[in-house]
Amino acid sequence: MRWHKRLLVAGVAGAVALTASACAGGQVRGAGGTPKPTNSTSTSASANDATFVYAPNLDVVTDWDPATSYSNEIIAMENIYEGLTRYNAQIQKPEPRLATEWTSSADGKEWTFKLRQGVKFHTGVALDSTIAKKAIERTIKANSGAAYIWGAVKTIDTPDPQTLKFTLKYAAPMDLIASSGYAAYIYDPDGVDKDGKKDGGTGPYTIDTWQKGKETELTLKGFDGYWGGWKPEQYKKVAFRVTPEITTAWQLLQRGEVSFVERLNPQLFAQAGTTAGVQTSQTPSFQNLLLLFNTASGPTKDVKVRQALQAAIDYDGLNAALKGAGTKASGLVPEGLLGYAPGLEPKQDLAKAQQLLADAGFGPDLPQLKLKMTYAQGDDDQKLLVTLLSEQLKRLNVELQAKPMAWNAQWDLGKKQGQDIFVMYWYPDYADAYSWFLNVFRSADKPQFNLSYLKDAGIDQEIDALPQLTATDRTKAEMSYSDLQKKIIDEQAAVAVPYVQTYQRALSAKVQGYADNPAYPNVVFFYDLKSAG
Repeated sequence: MRWHKRLLVAGVAGAVALTASACAGGQVRGAGGTPKPTNSTSTSASANDATFVYAPNLDVVTDWDPATSYSNEIIAMENIYEGLTRYNAQIQKPEPRLATEWTSSADGKEWTFKLRQGVKFHTGVALDSTIAKKAIERTIKANSGAAYIWGAVKTIDTPDPQTLKFTLKYAAPMDLIASSGYAAYIYDPDGVDKDGKKDGGTGPYTIDTWQKGKETELTLKGFDGYWGGWKPEQYKKVAFRVTPEITTAWQLLQRGEVSFVERLNPQLFAQAGTTAGVQTSQTPSFQNLLLLFNTASGPTKDVKVRQALQAAIDYDGLNAALKGAGTKASGLVPEGLLGYAPGLEPKQDLAKAQQLLADAGFGPDLPQLKLKMTYAQGDDDQKLLVTLLSEQLKRLNVELQAKPMAWNAQWDLGKKQGQDIFVMYWYPDYADAYSWFLNVFRSADKPQFNLSYLKDAGIDQEIDALPQLTATDRTKAEMSYSDLQKKIIDEQAAVAVPYVQTYQRALSAKVQGYADNPAYPNVVFFYDLKSAG
């Protein structure tokens, strides 16, 4: 959890991750569907009184600006704001959202989108091409978060009130880019409010209350003027009840006080499957866990130490202990995305780890190595990793000083190079692998999500070539992704990737219509759901 790009990106209890990149700790980014748009602009019929209560384990919002948002708030913002398109994981392509149709030139350098008619922002302003252009250009100018997604754009024209025309510097899949969970929102700039008192979205929900630091941090209410219309059985009220402890969230779900828990540990998930009044959902994701090693300072500045840590991790034991909540990773890119490279699965090798540590001057019968690690508070999967890794490292005379932290505090410390190992999730900003490389491993003078602090001009150059290569020669793009993963993981040893998450959700049996969409990690599209009572 892009939560996160991103992403953070925010930690899950175990987004979305938004991402960061996106999306991010971490998020904190199978098949999932999107609502079928209608042309109805009717206001609500007599809506039911049920409130959908989402129980995240971390802060819900870190940034209210749709131009710069890049963390946990993807969960809320995907229900408040909309883009031109939305990615449908079932058919693996974008679908209409605020755009009803689009065309591209043969060379992929011109894209024309037709806007949906009858759409109003929550500010009361009507959607047209002029305000859509203004929103995108404001996001580009902000040059923060996932604004890089618009990097191919040369000019945006508005031939008529319902038409947006993009002229690009190089070929790019604008329909896919426009489905990004971050920085692709079309919004009324006059509705942006950093204090969360109002919003400039077009989505089915608008901000009701936001109380940072409170248990019920955020509540949303249905927007009566929503272009899709409303039916009585839909949820018109949503609340986010921050619950750091997973056992507490499970108890609240059983008592009917929350509707959705984004992650349970394997034991509780198994119990949920046989608990009356509770239903479960399990879906493959695009979200993986990263252990980022400090390449710039401290003991992990030595590549031998980093390689030793990679070799010390019990990947098979961890994945077995997850009991279906994760699958062993093969490189940085999850299966289902361009760049996935089978055959890169990591293996534990304690003898190799001990020799590498000895070469660096540490280990049994040598000075003890002490390492500082930060990870997401309330994430039992990350806690399991810490427990297993601590045990393995003790055998090598390495003390792991692991500290669970709230995402914002962990991220702030990471940006100051305040630990040797930074644990977070990552997921793509849109259904493409580029954000892992651009956001997490491209050189940065002031680190945001490059929390290994890697600086390599050759790697940077190869990363920068990926978007155009992806649009013009997918075979070469595939080769470049494979080459980059070998350089970053094997040669630089900047990261270890133990597993890709499998989303395991628990929710009230009263909730109908839930489906995960891995392109929007940990997001529940509340408008798609119905309440059974």
